Amino acid sequence: MATPDGKTARSYSVRSPRGVIAVVCPWNLPLLLMTWKVGPALACGNTVVVKPSEETPSTATLLGEVMNKVGVPKGVYNVVHGFGPDSAGAFLTSHPGVNGITFTGETRTGTAIMKAGAEGIRPVSLELGGKNAALVFADCDFQVAVDTVTRSAFENCGQVCLGTERVYVERPIFDKFVNALKDKAAAMKPGRPEDPATKIGPLVSKEHQAKVLSYYKKAKDEGANIVFGGGIPEMPAELKDGCWVQPTIWTGLPETASVVQEEIFGPCCHIQPFDTEEEAVRMANDTPYGLATSIYTQDIGRASRLATKIEVGLCWINSWFLRDLRVRRVKGVRHRPRGRGAFARVLHRTAQRDDQVLSVGHGTRRCGRTTHRRGTVRSGT
Repeated sequence: MATPDGKTARSYSVRSPRGVIAVVCPWNLPLLLMTWKVGPALACGNTVVVKPSEETPSTATLLGEVMNKVGVPKGVYNVVHGFGPDSAGAFLTSHPGVNGITFTGETRTGTAIMKAGAEGIRPVSLELGGKNAALVFADCDFQVAVDTVTRSAFENCGQVCLGTERVYVERPIFDKFVNALKDKAAAMKPGRPEDPATKIGPLVSKEHQAKVLSYYKKAKDEGANIVFGGGIPEMPAELKDGCWVQPTIWTGLPETASVVQEEIFGPCCHIQPFDTEEEAVRMANDTPYGLATSIYTQDIGRASRLATKIEVGLCWINSWFLRDLRVRRVKGVRHRPRGRGAFARVLHRTAQRDDQVLSVGHGTRRCGRTTHRRGTVRSGT
């Protein structure tokens, strides 16, 4: 660019490591969700301190053993174990030596971490809860829709933040879809993960089992039609003490019902009919969350139009859980994260941007440098 003194200058940005990144991980998909954060942080030259969930501490520790074995320098990858409030999690995220924080987990914990990150104006990346909807239109590929909603509602025993707990089906195919999904749920045999016949495993803990079963009871008390499930499956003697719940399908509840509005994080969904696009969008948006949705239709124009009207950060069309971590970022609105959790965005959160201006004249020299430390999580998209 031209400068007032008749010379030229070049303006550009470079990125440098932030320093120490705190990585606070959830108990569901513990290795996957942890490495999505650790990978880009280390690639940008940072060191990390990982605090895995107390429910699933093993994989973070095993990865540390692998790091030591292959020669990663000491202090690059670190693991601390403990609980959250008034324990390792709170101490780590509030530590003044931490330069950035990335977290996946429930909304209450995310709120506390955001407050901790405000001290020192440190960047925070959050992925929090969800109450995701699927919209199924009468012109969909019916088998694709049934198979995919089966996965999105019941995979990992429903312990997936991107999972589907609300299903809206166009009225002409409503009964057919409900019966088809019921057949899929009934065929899901619980058992050991190493057994090829197993289609669904247990929940993570007795505490979480009690939470999910409390919602099963709420659905019954609120007058739901229990299409399938709603309790604990019969298990052989050696497995009966596990944290089992049945895959469960409800119909007949209003949109104000607890199991329609609140995240359950179990293998369950409520199915509601709709008659118009406008009605489907209104019900899909009738939630305090805004993470993801999926739309099933062969009318791509309709799908693209509705994807812009549903207030979520990620919309799948005729699919679910397809991810391109190079470019795909998970963002959200309302009670969802104000940061982004996937690989590409964590790269930006864990690298500090420096803007530099070089004057080109009688010998090249640096005439100015401005460093922009990205602040805490920004609102909007």
